[in-house]
Amino acid sequence: MANQVTEKGRTPKAFLRIITLVSTFGGLLFGYDTGVINGALPYMAKPDQLNLTPLTEGLVTSSLLLGAALGAVFGGRLSDRNGRRKNILSLALLFFIAALGCTFSPNAGIMLVFRFLLGLAVGGASVTVPTFLAEMAPVERRGRLVTQNELMIVTGQFLAFALNATIASTLGENDHVWRYMLVVATLPAVVLWFGMLIVPESPRWLAAHGKVGEALRVLQQVREENRAQAELQEIKAAIATESEIQKATMKDLNVPWVRRIVVLGIGIAMSSQLTGVNSIMYYGSEILKEAGFATKAALIGNVANGVISVLATFVGIWLLGKVGRRSMMLWGLTGTTTVLLLIGVFSSLLKGNESLPYVILSLTVTFLAIMQGAIGPVLWVSLSEIFPLRLRGLGMGISVFFLWITNFVIGLLFPILIQKVGLSGTFYAFAAIGVVSIIFIWKTMPETKGRSLEEIESYFRTYDEVHIDQKTAVSK
Repeated sequence: MANQVTEKGRTPKAFLRIITLVSTFGGLLFGYDTGVINGALPYMAKPDQLNLTPLTEGLVTSSLLLGAALGAVFGGRLSDRNGRRKNILSLALLFFIAALGCTFSPNAGIMLVFRFLLGLAVGGASVTVPTFLAEMAPVERRGRLVTQNELMIVTGQFLAFALNATIASTLGENDHVWRYMLVVATLPAVVLWFGMLIVPESPRWLAAHGKVGEALRVLQQVREENRAQAELQEIKAAIATESEIQKATMKDLNVPWVRRIVVLGIGIAMSSQLTGVNSIMYYGSEILKEAGFATKAALIGNVANGVISVLATFVGIWLLGKVGRRSMMLWGLTGTTTVLLLIGVFSSLLKGNESLPYVILSLTVTFLAIMQGAIGPVLWVSLSEIFPLRLRGLGMGISVFFLWITNFVIGLLFPILIQKVGLSGTFYAFAAIGVVSIIFIWKTMPETKGRSLEEIESYFRTYDEVHIDQKTAVSK
């Protein structure tokens, strides 16, 4: 069969690349909007601007994260009902409106409202874009295409750090320099909205809603010759199988092995955030200022954090194919906890020393290299692997919700902790939590690499049956 898109001058692979690039602008916006506050905060906090206290600094930062928690919960449901493409178009519009609202906010109250709305868009994008990519990609390229969204997230954060430094260096004397930093986020939102107009709907979603003919036409645009019809049959078979599976509900948490998997998912999600990674991603400039850098120097130094995050993500993707998930997580947590402890030690021993800012910068760069190279990649892969099909929606929803709520709490409390207990005390606390996370992962997380979902389910069932039998024998 002739390729049906040649008349438009593009091959299926080329069209798939366009789809991936356009849709992952949602990930770029996710990264930029979570990272831009890092550089904007020192300027908007000034008395002649929004006059932020440590509490309102935390609220401005974390209101986005609370919105993201809710956006993640409802974003998946809306994309199931309305379609992935329509949902991303709506999110692009919300990104644009919320970014403009933040840019022109006259006070902290209005800023909180629009940061929360921006969070709804971030949370919605965090679940909708990977789902859309997974459903558009052929099976042999699925992993690579989905991880491109993760790469775009850290690229967005890097761009935020780099543009913050550039804008501060050129417009630093302008009272409203932070508004220029925030308004940049409208540009990728425009690209995402117009780009999605030429992108088709997910064939998986179309087939699930009875639009089989449209699903076939989309597959013929993004698959090589003779593959579209065969894949459509596979999609229809999968949909038929799923329709026969009874979906899990909250009542299923009464079953011990189900509850154990969900608790593990929550623990993995929370452990990744309790490293304090986002205290560095959101407050990196404040940390470097606290260590002794001037504001502009802190913004420039913080660019190194963005660069290493991007590079380490490539390494993490490569390591996933070589190393076990459990080993990567344990070694990653051990590394980040050690670095957190060193930040606490050096910020105490070298307080007032001219070398302290450079020591702290080198340690934050090291921390992010370990975090993005080991813990970050394992997080999403493990969450997708530990839940059997019947539990995936419930388990992923609960786990991601706790991830964002943990993120919210850290974003809210970090400025207050810095004020109350200082840089060293704050990072000693993160290091102590890191030790607890290592113990939790070591005791509860099995190795899932190379195991089928059925084998993982069997492991959890067998584990609980053995322990129940042991307890029964002891009681007798």
